[in-house]
Amino acid sequence: MRCLTLARALRERGHDCLFISREHPGNLLKLISDEGFAVHALPVGSELDSELAHAQWLGASQAEDALSCKGLLASWCPDWLVVDHYALDHRWEVSVRPVGCRVLVIDDLADRQHSCDLLLDQNLGRSRLDYQDLLPQDCAILTGPHYALLRPEFAELRHGSMIRRQNSRLENILISLGGVDQSNHTGLLLEALKKLELPIRTRFTVVLGRTSPNLQTVLETANGSPWSVEVLCGINNMAQRMADADLAIGAAGGSSWERCCLGLPTLLVILAENQKDGGLALAGRGAALLIDASVSLRRQLQDALVMMNEPQALQQFSIAASHIADGLGCARVLETMEARR
Repeated sequence: MRCLTLARALRERGHDCLFISREHPGNLLKLISDEGFAVHALPVGSELDSELAHAQWLGASQAEDALSCKGLLASWCPDWLVVDHYALDHRWEVSVRPVGCRVLVIDDLADRQHSCDLLLDQNLGRSRLDYQDLLPQDCAILTGPHYALLRPEFAELRHGSMIRRQNSRLENILISLGGVDQSNHTGLLLEALKKLELPIRTRFTVVLGRTSPNLQTVLETANGSPWSVEVLCGINNMAQRMADADLAIGAAGGSSWERCCLGLPTLLVILAENQKDGGLALAGRGAALLIDASVSLRRQLQDALVMMNEPQALQQFSIAASHIADGLGCARVLETMEARR
């Protein structure tokens, strides 16, 4: 999704973009194509590497993947190659880079070497020192949510969202734990919420992606809830939904910066190891309250919602979140890319 945001912004400036991706279950190839971008789909392979921590996510070995991509890139001859995958490192980047092409790597982990001209890590608390021995000396480094790749509607709604929060109270709670939510954390959360003592005015809005395999289960759980629960699938107005919410229960991924831009207080659920550092950093800045998905949710949620029912607490978390991202990161990244052509 962040690459799609970057591609939209590049297109608005007159650039052409091509996507290359594998056909993993739950892929977003149709969404990308519907947005008007050319997409080259690669089948999921059988050969896997074991050296990198996320090697199994690639659906092929780096060598196999590079072989598939190299010809495509040579024929298309791009000015920039944007690489966003935890299972690719400097070996892949050196192998596939066309002559004269610059490379932008989007990373979150700082756990492997890269051969690139520009590196973007939009996580809170990340610094150049984290990549000190992993990049070429002349590589430019952009770190922090100041460069977060957010769609323009988040910046557009930021002012109105912050004005509304000056007098907000806890009524509308947005639940969004990722579009796919393969492990159905959303359903587990709704089950825990059934048993809580909440003000009668409390209502929940659940957002899932079109490819979520647990949509029907979530709908059934929502129908059995004592609270008002609306389940939405594949919506295109997420920024407005966030601006209208008083509190979010969300995953510690890229949507964290969207919520921060709109000053939306968050109960933050860390669902993957690569979300941990960013989640802890947000909590440390007072922008979110952590929920541990590995232990009982009921008591954690009850205590957190009692705290957030105080208007002063909501406002404090909102202000802290709004200081982290302003929604203009994509423009800053584009300016850097165009200056380095």
